[in-house]
Amino acid sequence: MSTGDIDAITLELLQETLVSVVREMRANLVATAYSSIIHEAHDFSCVLVDGEGQIVAQAEDNPSHIFPVPWSVREMLTHFDGDIHPGDVFLHNDPYTGGTHLNDIAMVFPVFVEDTLALFPVVRAHWGDVGGTTPGSISGKSTEIFHDGIRIPILKVASRGELVRGVLDLMFANMRVPRERRGDFMSTWGTCKVAERRIHEIVAKHGLATVQAATRRLLDRAEQRMRSRIAALPDGEYAYEHYLDPPASGTDPVKACATVEVHGDSLTVDLAGSSAQVFGPGNSGPANAATGVFIVLKTFLDPGQPINHGNFRPIDVRIPEGSFLNARYPASCAGSSEVRNAAISAVLGAMGQLAPETMAGDIKGTSNHTYIAGDDPRDEEPYLFYEYPAGGTGATAQGDGNSAVRNFAEGDFGSIQPAESVEHTCALLVESCEIRTDSCGAGRYRGGFGLRRDIRVLSETGLLSVASDKNVVPPFGVMGGGSGAPNEFLVIRDGREIAPSETPGKVAGFRLRRGDIVSLRSSGGGGWGDPLERDPDEVLADVRDGYLTPEAAERDYGVVMASGRVEAEATAAARNAHRRGRQELGVRYEDEPNGSAGLRRCRLPDSAMARLAVEPGDLVEILSPAGACLRAWTEGPATDGSGPGQADSVTLGRSAHRVLRADEGSRVRIRSIKNGPPAKTR
Repeated sequence: MSTGDIDAITLELLQETLVSVVREMRANLVATAYSSIIHEAHDFSCVLVDGEGQIVAQAEDNPSHIFPVPWSVREMLTHFDGDIHPGDVFLHNDPYTGGTHLNDIAMVFPVFVEDTLALFPVVRAHWGDVGGTTPGSISGKSTEIFHDGIRIPILKVASRGELVRGVLDLMFANMRVPRERRGDFMSTWGTCKVAERRIHEIVAKHGLATVQAATRRLLDRAEQRMRSRIAALPDGEYAYEHYLDPPASGTDPVKACATVEVHGDSLTVDLAGSSAQVFGPGNSGPANAATGVFIVLKTFLDPGQPINHGNFRPIDVRIPEGSFLNARYPASCAGSSEVRNAAISAVLGAMGQLAPETMAGDIKGTSNHTYIAGDDPRDEEPYLFYEYPAGGTGATAQGDGNSAVRNFAEGDFGSIQPAESVEHTCALLVESCEIRTDSCGAGRYRGGFGLRRDIRVLSETGLLSVASDKNVVPPFGVMGGGSGAPNEFLVIRDGREIAPSETPGKVAGFRLRRGDIVSLRSSGGGGWGDPLERDPDEVLADVRDGYLTPEAAERDYGVVMASGRVEAEATAAARNAHRRGRQELGVRYEDEPNGSAGLRRCRLPDSAMARLAVEPGDLVEILSPAGACLRAWTEGPATDGSGPGQADSVTLGRSAHRVLRADEGSRVRIRSIKNGPPAKTR
């Protein structure tokens, strides 16, 4: 049957039927999984692919799980060419060949119809532990892939319906809490069998030729729709650079660069210029950065239509090999989620230049992997708590960001696990769970607030591991909006706050004892627009709700309150004083001795350094007229009048113009980020 033989009603019916199969897979896995991270937090995703490994249907799952699926399927088709049969089951988690981090294990379940590999399910689920150095396998101090757990190249674990038990026994023997791991494996296998039955029912009703023709039509239609969206954009080149936290004490932040080039009805995203792979967990294989790019472009260009592989065809993603975005063996990839989010932030900044009115403040931009492990005194069995607290989302021109929820890049994940589930399965007590005060990025529209969750250890001892980003380089604001508060992870012991690591957000096996409180404090979203233009009554409402303190209201918004009301005259005076105190300088560009490699540097006159209260090596933001701010580290000493035009100027390398989009001599506003990391001196 040709694609032209399918009527519109049958085509739409088949599309929704395929999506309903994915939704049934989700429901089955939630109902049968052993791990709370699956049945409570929904850290898994389901998808249907065709015989060529192209995504055909998905639902509300996490796109970071789904977009790498074609890599895993291609590995199966390549390595088992001629040796794929009905009843075979394959597992894959290798980040260098399309996996994410080792905890995300993909099950590929080929389904044959009339001896044709036509359509089949894939499930990628997070297993709570896959071995490695620390309980939970992910930590902020991993430096090679062997620290991350057991690495599974594409591996056949069932042959013609029979499990290869020796392979599975070997695999589970290298994982903590093997009962949960076996249970999650079996529930995933059962979920794929449910999908297999539904696929056979669909083919029996419509015929294989019709189903194949429909999937081709759906993919072609998605491609055409995406091409039409791209063709409506102005041709040109748009660039942004984004920074991750330093991977270890005494190291520099890590740079992610994105250049988006629109040419006709196709689009290229080049990540050249990004930092090399790091000696730490913040690396990824090739699938993750590409996933981040696709998430942004699909959301930006075609958010209302179903996702399939046709959406990707007009997009070319170029990722330099050996960078932290496409690392080589044996780099640790435990923090691959942070790498994906870095790509998301970089592409968001670039796309915001193309259409500033659509720009949104940055999101928390990290998974905030948090593990607490110990032995439960109730049954003397080990427990493993895993959570990734949600944060605030960015503000837009239409309104404030949302507080302590998942964002557009995370799908149907839970913000946090219910306290009842945590306390039932672990020797832990959830002492408090609340909106984190003063954590939003200020703006005419503020970012969403983060989350604070305090968890008390009830076992005699425990171990804490954390892998997180944006603990020192916070989520950025746009159009003059402020940064959200950075993520923060502390241990409260005997009433005193303790940093569990010398590198914020990077913890491996910190020893806990009974009564310790692990305090999880997630970041807020970036703000949109000038905070001094925010309606004072809206600021007052946040203070009354306990989200903002009166001190933050005056410091960030210039809103003065007394007796629970806004003081209009005092507020007007405070806002005028804030405006007068802002630092504006002209822009100068100069040749860079090493091109655009390394951190973005800027030179400021001494008077500006003093006014901003910054020293050489401190982080500042230079507000762009085109969207997201440019971040740079100050160089010094710089003396007023040391060169022509420098007394009232900020001096940047020429490549900064691509990001800042401010012409030479134009005036820009500069502000400091007090919590930003100092750069190493050169």
